[in-house]
Amino acid sequence: MMIRSTTGWLLAGIGALVVGTALAARPTAGEPRAGFQQRGERMEWRERGLGRYASARVSGTVVYGSHPRQQVDLYMPDNPMGEATLVFYIHGGGWSRGNHRMVDAKPAHFTAQGHVFASAGYRVLPDAPVEQQAADLGAALRAVRAQAEDYGFDPARIVLMGHSAGAHLAALVATDPQFAGDAFGAIRGVVLIDGGGYDIALALTMPEMEAPLIYRDVFGTDPARHKALSPLTHVGGRDAPQWLMLHVAERAATTRQAGSFAAALTKAGRSATIVPLAGTNHMRINREIGTDAGSAQTQAIDAFLARAVKP
Repeated sequence: MMIRSTTGWLLAGIGALVVGTALAARPTAGEPRAGFQQRGERMEWRERGLGRYASARVSGTVVYGSHPRQQVDLYMPDNPMGEATLVFYIHGGGWSRGNHRMVDAKPAHFTAQGHVFASAGYRVLPDAPVEQQAADLGAALRAVRAQAEDYGFDPARIVLMGHSAGAHLAALVATDPQFAGDAFGAIRGVVLIDGGGYDIALALTMPEMEAPLIYRDVFGTDPARHKALSPLTHVGGRDAPQWLMLHVAERAATTRQAGSFAAALTKAGRSATIVPLAGTNHMRINREIGTDAGSAQTQAIDAFLARAVKP
């Protein structure tokens, strides 16, 4: 089932969230995520709602399943031309938290560049293992692509973007066609932001990995599952043709993962560019996209989008 609503508004900062009746099932900004309180963690303000730099209007929401997380917010440029690129963003959160409202300045920036921006929600642990998370995102991509005419983007011009765990999921969806199905061929490019899980077996054994227990808890101990859920495993098939990998220059783990993944893509004939960024951290590299503070990553992404969507 797909429902479109044009009544949602995202206000500046972490202000009020006003939602129309068609979105009554949407979780409120302060609602705990599934499994979050079980871990005894403190919910940070960034994960309650919109993020420090948020200032944009939701143009509509596509609901692609019955779970409250199975929805995608879309943001349109002021003058949609019907030929825009769809930038399809996947939030991070260690495969167990985060939400699709964590967009910061991205919608305002990318719509100002003439793109349509989508922020995808998906089920997380403990409700859904990683396999189902990737399946959710594939279903979300197909559902949004079916609305291309209404939202003014070209259904054959899609760029996936993901941060942290979202980078792993974006890479998996863009290398393993089983998830996106008939939407797979429309993925023209992929932007990965400080991901550390392109090779799961490597992530579990890297001495420089800051939190290896997260990977053990999420991916278990079965080598066959590690292989199936590693984007690196699927390189050499129908991979997306253009890739951009941004990572914190001082983070050894994401530096190594990006290097090995980009090398495999290049060997398979794909275009893969790595941009290390100094003087930032794992959260800021993503949060500051579209702001003056994040000019380096913003310029790299803008240049990539212009290149990746050429006919």
